[in-house]
Amino acid sequence: MNFSYYIAKRYLFSPGSSNAINIITGIAAAGVVIGAMSLFIVLCGFAGLKDFSLQFSSYFDPDLKIFPSNGKTFTFTDNEKEKLTQLKEVANFSEIVEERVFLEFKDKQKTAFIKGVGSSYKNVIQTDSIVIYGNWLTDNDAQVVSGLGISRELGMGIEQVYTDFLKIYVPKPGKGIPKNPSKAFRKKAAVSIGIYSVNEDLDKKYVFSTIGLARDLLQLTDDQVTNIELQLSPDSNEKDAVRKIQQIFKNQVVVKNRMQLNDVLYKMLNTENLASYLVITLIAIIALFNVAGAIIMMIIDKKSNIKTLHSVGASLPSIRKIFFFQGSLMTILGTILGLLLGFVIISLQQQYGLLMITPSLPYPTHITTLSFVIVFLTITTIGCIASLLASSRINRRLVKVK
Repeated sequence: MNFSYYIAKRYLFSPGSSNAINIITGIAAAGVVIGAMSLFIVLCGFAGLKDFSLQFSSYFDPDLKIFPSNGKTFTFTDNEKEKLTQLKEVANFSEIVEERVFLEFKDKQKTAFIKGVGSSYKNVIQTDSIVIYGNWLTDNDAQVVSGLGISRELGMGIEQVYTDFLKIYVPKPGKGIPKNPSKAFRKKAAVSIGIYSVNEDLDKKYVFSTIGLARDLLQLTDDQVTNIELQLSPDSNEKDAVRKIQQIFKNQVVVKNRMQLNDVLYKMLNTENLASYLVITLIAIIALFNVAGAIIMMIIDKKSNIKTLHSVGASLPSIRKIFFFQGSLMTILGTILGLLLGFVIISLQQQYGLLMITPSLPYPTHITTLSFVIVFLTITTIGCIASLLASSRINRRLVKVK
């Protein structure tokens, strides 16, 4: 083992007998470095893109959200409120009433969702971080906060006085086509006092109102809700919180965390990350098999030395290990150098914004320990396999002295 490793180091760091061998070995080493660097940059890029895409959910989505197991609404009794308040895992919660509505402002119309929230909603979600114009809701039921996309489509700004009202319509329950269409909807009027912005989709989806206005519009009782949104206490155990919440509601509700609320987005980002990893890995495999070619050329170049070693007592397995260790060392050192270069490039991107998405937004990146581990294991595994295949070319016919 020590003998094979010693000879492998000598072969790796000493030049070959011809320039062609040296050039081939240099190309193989460069392939390892570039493959490791490229894979690291791609993983850091997608980690940054994932964080950038999910940062909006931290502004808008609660830690936990309670849904009815059946139907659109469920009853939230005073007894359940008291028990939920007493849970040490729950810091704050807010009752929610949500429904699709039809909006009309002056001569423009749009479908959206009304989201009626309780007064404690601003403790569950950082409303100050999403409101870009105006103010958040007060206890006045005649107020709404609309999304930036809705505001633009309706041409609706922030009203300082109650002159122009946003009309909110919701269909009355029933069957068939009503004879009088004007009586087919319940209607409420409110004034826009604020505009929020999270992302393009959410900005076009929701209009926030007080829960009183939403209940009145939908004719719900004071204990009926469509959801309950919760903020967990710091260092609380999410699984314990979910279990205790289910006990309070006697397992008649569904509780989802932030990841489950955005499961489609998480799946899409993870799938894109995996696809990119596989593509770059395939390219790395092609590049790393240059290592096998370099080892085979080195075996040919050192053919006389191999015969000498065998003649003085070196076994075939130990000679194979020489070239296996040589390829493995080349791969490991190239991977470390590639990771170092990748780290420098990502650090420069974070510091100076070498690649910009927009004039003011650099491409997001995120360096993680997992990225280092994945790149190191992937590249070294492929390189070691290539070295093993190349070293297996050494057989008795090669070392036979004529």
